[in-house]
Amino acid sequence: MQQQQLDGFRVWFDNYVAGFYSDDEFVNANIKLKEEHTHRVCEEMRYLADELGLSEDDRRLAETIALFHDIGRFEQFVRYRTYSDPKSVSHPLLGVDILRETGVLSPLAGDQRQLIEKAVEYHGIKEMPKDIDGRCLLFSKLIRDADKLDVYYTVITYYRQYKEDPGGFKLELELPDEPGYTDIVIENILNEQQTDYQKLKTLNDMKLLQLGWVYDVNFTATLKRISKCGYLKMLIDLLPQTEDIEKVSEKILTYVDRRIEQAG
Repeated sequence: MQQQQLDGFRVWFDNYVAGFYSDDEFVNANIKLKEEHTHRVCEEMRYLADELGLSEDDRRLAETIALFHDIGRFEQFVRYRTYSDPKSVSHPLLGVDILRETGVLSPLAGDQRQLIEKAVEYHGIKEMPKDIDGRCLLFSKLIRDADKLDVYYTVITYYRQYKEDPGGFKLELELPDEPGYTDIVIENILNEQQTDYQKLKTLNDMKLLQLGWVYDVNFTATLKRISKCGYLKMLIDLLPQTEDIEKVSEKILTYVDRRIEQAG
């Protein structure tokens, strides 16, 4: 992939997203959220590409995947007024449809188009298929990690904003802000397992699920960045201070420290 192709994709993305803004303040706030998220995921992807020593061509390919990973989110929110896939549509699959319908990837070779589409498809699913390998596996792991890095930053920022001014909060909260949490989410974290989104009942459940993402992190460089930024401790501080949460906190932080130490 040439640099001018990546530059063209950046211009296309900005123009595409601009078409979703309107006089609806709620929609605009949520579109802006994902637009800014996308640009930060591109930054995180560049960080991971540097850490892994990717070639210049692969760095551009990785950033293109980051640029388009959430391309389905904009149409999803305008159409359904939610970012919840279970309540609307699979945003990764919608994203692949949009890439194909618009033909934005047509300047690329067929194998590059297919790789980008597969990475976009796999970035938002609970678990990747067991039968993928090689470059498809590498770039799928990269986007899943880069995405998580910025989602941690994003959710902590808006959880704090919501806590400070619930009435003035203009973004979507997918789950009700109720006291407590669901036992199965705690149990899954302590057993190093992921929880299905459809089993979440409260905002605290979502925060706990996001803590459990560390079990699905692929690269030590990602864990180091999560640890350095203090995202996990910030998220824990936004949860009720109970015995269950203390157990979860110890489990998660110990797990991350152990993986970093084992990697040397």
